[in-house]
Amino acid sequence: MSYMAQRVAGFGTTIFSEMTALANEHQAINLGQGFPDFAAPDFMKKAAVAAIQADINQYAPANGRPALRQAIAQKVANFYGLQVDPDAEITILHGATEAIFATVMGLVNPGDEVIVFEPFYDSYVPAIQMAGGIPRFYTLRPPDWHIDEMALAALFSDKTKLIIVNTPHNPTGKVFNEAELELIADLCQKHDVLALTDEVYEHIVFDGQQHLSLATFPGMAQRTVMVSSLGKTFSVTGWKVGWAVAPPELSRAIFRAHQFMTFCGAAPLQEAAVTAVSQPKDFYTKLTQFYTHKRDLLIDALKSAGLSPIVPSGTYFVMVDISRLGFANDVAFCRFLTTEIGVAAIPPSAFYHTPADGAGLARFAFCKEEKTLAEAAKRLQRLRTG
Repeated sequence: MSYMAQRVAGFGTTIFSEMTALANEHQAINLGQGFPDFAAPDFMKKAAVAAIQADINQYAPANGRPALRQAIAQKVANFYGLQVDPDAEITILHGATEAIFATVMGLVNPGDEVIVFEPFYDSYVPAIQMAGGIPRFYTLRPPDWHIDEMALAALFSDKTKLIIVNTPHNPTGKVFNEAELELIADLCQKHDVLALTDEVYEHIVFDGQQHLSLATFPGMAQRTVMVSSLGKTFSVTGWKVGWAVAPPELSRAIFRAHQFMTFCGAAPLQEAAVTAVSQPKDFYTKLTQFYTHKRDLLIDALKSAGLSPIVPSGTYFVMVDISRLGFANDVAFCRFLTTEIGVAAIPPSAFYHTPADGAGLARFAFCKEEKTLAEAAKRLQRLRTG
């Protein structure tokens, strides 16, 4: 007899855990999991220490520290021109992943359909399935990850409750453009569908691209849940401070799920997050320059090794076309790369409901120190001589 509940029996270990463990075993340079290997900004660390020393060490309010909710409301106004109520329309959660899970659990009923763009961040589908929802997939195809209007429209029906839009998009690096977001907005309103926008890479965009938030499009503010977090922008993935911005009715649904999941996150880190969220716009300009340089270093290293990178417009990931390299699939390539070359990447077939759709790709992260990227570049040259 198995004691494991059916709702989780089909979930394996995440591909991130598997590849990180393999990288550690073989002392490989880990360009798989998307966590920085460099220090967080000093102002972040000092703010966290100050909060702890100020004895902000007990439970935070379930919807988050008031100062952080106020700071997020101001940031949303500054960047997106949206006026939100920090008390009724913002919930602080344990990272963006909990924000996504609480949103799905709070809004999706058994039998509801949820549209997901694939390749997808790997928590989306389990969240939908645990809520009893039915995922419907739109497959983005390389190299331009184009959205076909007719194909997307065909996924919408009277059973559709929610669409999840991740832009800038992990793992492809696609930044959804204005026409694509207008299409999604029109379809949501036509079919009375809600939108969950995963915007954790909102400030990591390149080459003059602009991140647009779906909530700013006509008719969408009242049907969109905006999710973001500190982790990617401020290089503190371990802090797990995320938030959901949504109209009051949707926020209440999110809160009701959240209160019985984690109730609240770490109070001193929430207080320290106020300093981060309140940074001037110049911080984000420098962030773009910082990651553009790292992206270009990795792109050059991949090309020099004879690989075919697909240049991303956002995030800190690069997808590589490996379809002509002679490997059985992406898993075989990434295992070979980790064990024989000494560089770990992520096989993105784990982000597709039909794994074969991702079998000709591999994902590399460039949120690493220059010396890490330089060593990875050196090792990747073994592909030419191996």
